[in-house]
Amino acid sequence: MSRVSICIYLIFLLITISVGEAYAQPRYSSTNKRAIKLYQEAEDKIKQRDFQSAITLLEKAVERDDSFYEAHLRAAFCHEFMRDLPAQLYHLEQVIKLRPGDSRIKNVYFSLAKAYFNSGQYDKSYDRLVEFQRFPVSDARIKIESDQLMENIVFARDQIKNPIDIQPRPLPDIINTFPLQYFPVLTADENTIFFTRRLGNAFHHDEDIYIAEKDESGQWQAPVPISPNINSQFNEGTCTISADGRTLIFTTCEGRKGYGSCDLYLSVKDGDEWSVPVNLGPQINSRYWESQPSLSADGRTLYFVSDRPGGQGKRDLWMSELNESDQWKPARNLGPEINTPEDEVSPYIHVNGFTLFFASKGHPGMGGFDLYSAERKNTGWSKPVNLGYPINTHDDQVSLFVSTDGKRGYYSYETASGARNNRSLLYMFEFPPEAQIARRSNYLKGNVYDADDRTPLKASVELIDLETDTLVSRFITDASTGGFFTILTEGKKYALFVESKGYLYESRSFDLESVAPEEPVIEDFYLRPVKTGSITKLSNVFFETNQYQLTSDSRTELDKVVRFLKENQTVNIEISGHTDDVGQDAFNRELSEKRALSVRNYLIENEIDKNRIRSKGYGKSRPLAPNTSEENRALNRRIEFEIIE
Repeated sequence: MSRVSICIYLIFLLITISVGEAYAQPRYSSTNKRAIKLYQEAEDKIKQRDFQSAITLLEKAVERDDSFYEAHLRAAFCHEFMRDLPAQLYHLEQVIKLRPGDSRIKNVYFSLAKAYFNSGQYDKSYDRLVEFQRFPVSDARIKIESDQLMENIVFARDQIKNPIDIQPRPLPDIINTFPLQYFPVLTADENTIFFTRRLGNAFHHDEDIYIAEKDESGQWQAPVPISPNINSQFNEGTCTISADGRTLIFTTCEGRKGYGSCDLYLSVKDGDEWSVPVNLGPQINSRYWESQPSLSADGRTLYFVSDRPGGQGKRDLWMSELNESDQWKPARNLGPEINTPEDEVSPYIHVNGFTLFFASKGHPGMGGFDLYSAERKNTGWSKPVNLGYPINTHDDQVSLFVSTDGKRGYYSYETASGARNNRSLLYMFEFPPEAQIARRSNYLKGNVYDADDRTPLKASVELIDLETDTLVSRFITDASTGGFFTILTEGKKYALFVESKGYLYESRSFDLESVAPEEPVIEDFYLRPVKTGSITKLSNVFFETNQYQLTSDSRTELDKVVRFLKENQTVNIEISGHTDDVGQDAFNRELSEKRALSVRNYLIENEIDKNRIRSKGYGKSRPLAPNTSEENRALNRRIEFEIIE
């Protein structure tokens, strides 16, 4: 039996059970023979799952006899299936009007409370729920559900009284051009958006991935299909994109060789072409349903949704990490801090690597899917926080994407008017300062060139956490442009290394322990060929003020020098120390000599022949910039190495 068929069957079963007690009488409440006949014909249509025809017959029945409460009750549940809330509410209210205080229809009060809640009428929901709770309830499950509903009503009313100062607005019409567009993700510079497009035909495979880009003036252009290598006659969608827009993980259901009903696939962009997708394999995919991926900025952790066994409830959030061999580890559930017995969907891990956004029906909310955030801690996840009103309303809010700097949010907003008239638009909003994420990020981008002829280079770029000496990300520049793109997150001190075979590597240091850069960092690298006279600065060698002992976070760069010398056995180098102009000349020269010697000694201790290395201190005699500002003086305080004969 298909997923849709199972869903319809369960709803039909629920309808039968829910109303059975209410009208299991020897006689109908109506004496109108024509109304009863119409009711019985509607029952046959319900058994055939023809709910629209059943509604037509039931509406005629109550036209014949408006006091026929069984017909009103049946109509209410049929309208619920057809997602027509106003009609459902009308018929449920008629039942209560006809049988006020009747304990045999007490569940109608509960159904009304839920229906009002789902329509955002929280005060009416509260009133009907209070009336329901006056009846004795023997079903423990219903008691728990009613208590949770009361908690949500109180929460929702409080959120409306204390709204967040935001103004959600739809993206331009040129983007929201389809009946349904959802699950937006953007590149870190927010110049390209990827989303799932659907035409809304429930009987055809019409989910595809579309992209749209901004022009030079910052205006969105019309969306286009991503690639014929990715989109097919089957369903593709719910994707995640790397920060640089070159690695895509997406969902495919049917049509490709996989492990289950929906699997996750990988495609990489080379130039303007996307590669043929590759299944992520059995550590990620299963014979169950996998979808809605989110890839961390370093590309080493993948979050996704699955309904596989071993979770907390229905659809849960799962994660997997790459091991040292770049193979995915077995996926694991995010646990009860995040997942509930209800549905959790659409995870998005912010580029800072700590803040997880997702949608849930199980945490306190305002109805349908609400958006939440949680912070990754050393011991697990923090308690999820509802993002509040008006980001969340009684309608479904899913698939939030938060900009690199944490100032903007993009999400899909779905409304429904009947089972076949859904509309989903892409929205964005500005977070007020007090609601922005705790750890902000920005991005670094640039190009790598040959220093002599300025031609682009294919190079390896590594970003290292200096505190832990661990790899944050590693990637290869675009071979045709030399371009690269990476994320810098507040609260860390980074070393960046750019290497290409036959060239001296270049390094940079980024100290973001206190604050992230307000603007993106744009920096190009010019690599010098390995030849006599080539010089590179060791940007991540550190000393305390007026001291020559190496600090512990210098080892990352010094180990790079060791590796370079071991790979280039014929190369000899001079380590040179330099200072600014503050202090006495003799002191500065001596300090620079001792610092250079400290570096030489480290290399020798790590099995580099001492005859290949000399050290010298130049004091303030070779400034890179005039000593007219603290910024320039910082440039002049440095350690370099030069290739010598």
